[in-house]
Amino acid sequence: MANRFTQAALALVTAAAAVTAPVASAQPQPTAPPDFVSLSDVDPSILMDIRYDTPHNFTGDPVDGYHAPMCILTRPAAEALSRAQREFLEQGYTLKVYDCYRPQRAVNDFVTWANNLFDQRMKAEFYPRVDKTQLFADGYIAEQSGHSRGSTVDLTLVALPAAPEPTYVPGQPLVDCAAPAPDRFADNTIDMGTGYDCFDTLAHTLDPRIQGEQLKNRLLLKDGLEKQGLQNYENEWWHYTFKPETYPETYFDFPVDASSLVH
Repeated sequence: MANRFTQAALALVTAAAAVTAPVASAQPQPTAPPDFVSLSDVDPSILMDIRYDTPHNFTGDPVDGYHAPMCILTRPAAEALSRAQREFLEQGYTLKVYDCYRPQRAVNDFVTWANNLFDQRMKAEFYPRVDKTQLFADGYIAEQSGHSRGSTVDLTLVALPAAPEPTYVPGQPLVDCAAPAPDRFADNTIDMGTGYDCFDTLAHTLDPRIQGEQLKNRLLLKDGLEKQGLQNYENEWWHYTFKPETYPETYFDFPVDASSLVH
């Protein structure tokens, strides 16, 4: 009998200890390899408009993995942008980046959003002529992105002196990203024919419908970046990858945050 009471008491003590024992701490966030840098540390003159850190993007919410409005890139890519920036400044322009390194968790967030067909809050601006069911088939959303390898950047040009950057207010009326420049969201950039992240064939860099000043502006950006080893993705006028990539087959998932660069 005593043994049974002793065993029962020990069981109660063990159970209580299990309940009150401290929970093991979560695994630390992964950090970037040492050859990743903040673009602002390499060239602070380049403007930033990190859209996925804000609700002004095609999902309508800040994107998972963006903890700060900063641009992280491999050092060779950042230095190539700095070289291009010096030449653009001499011509009266500055680069402005929308997105740089993109963690895999952000790409996963895009996939989850694309599969939620009920969420069409931002359709009127970013994909007014594309059915959301076709985003994967049409190549606008994918399960992996070259951005996650660290040498790809989305960017544009701003004429100097740079006009003030308008503030996006969630819930404000949305305008088609392919509308004439005076009508669509005014983000202080030169006219590239569409806004950033416009899910439309008009965003193809050399779409034949883009002519005149808009084509001139796209080629100005393209020529200046390609001189420094940044190659354009033909379906997005804003998308460039520095070649050769430092990590051509590695998809990283550390957050966009200064702490990711602390070694």
